[in-house]
Amino acid sequence: MRLNEGARVPTITLPTIDGSEFQTASLAGRKYLLGFFRFASCPFCNLRLHGLVQQYESYADDFTVVAVFDSPPDNLIANAKRHRAPFPILADESNEYYRQFGIERSLLGVVKGITTRVPTLIRATLKGNIPLQTKGSMTTMPANFLIDADGIIHTAYYGNDEGDQLPFEAVAKFANEIGQERQARVTAPSFQMRPILHTSLAPRDWLHPG
Repeated sequence: MRLNEGARVPTITLPTIDGSEFQTASLAGRKYLLGFFRFASCPFCNLRLHGLVQQYESYADDFTVVAVFDSPPDNLIANAKRHRAPFPILADESNEYYRQFGIERSLLGVVKGITTRVPTLIRATLKGNIPLQTKGSMTTMPANFLIDADGIIHTAYYGNDEGDQLPFEAVAKFANEIGQERQARVTAPSFQMRPILHTSLAPRDWLHPG
């Protein structure tokens, strides 16, 4: 079942490509993009990952990315470590969280992606993203979730084909809003209430003080 905007995001605990374990609970109070990718050698996925790495420096400091792959850790390391991502890349070999987040599988989505995204596929393969070895489901579709600082799903985007991802512009807008909110808090003028002066004079004494 798909997760909808306004729902609380489930907590994820998975191994990373650096050998440690990562928990999304550690991101409490931060906004982030949670991306579910296909198998580790997927050309579309690696091109997308490359783009996120390239744009990461333009995102607000208190925004990050979490990338989850339908892949065993060893295969994910072999394919994703070269990106040198400044954010966690996780392996969900058992598909536990793919099921929990309602990530879909579609043979039609694979065919649609191959036939309608030829320029993107060529660009991906020219960058060396050639799926010589596939470990993970070929029919897994991508999905993206923008999570706010309270752990609530702001945007849920389920791809209709293997290359269908939330536009980079939407990610950047969500990320940069954090900086604007933070700047507003920093620059907002502070107002002080004037102290209320109390007097022991009765109302009639105001009119006739003498």
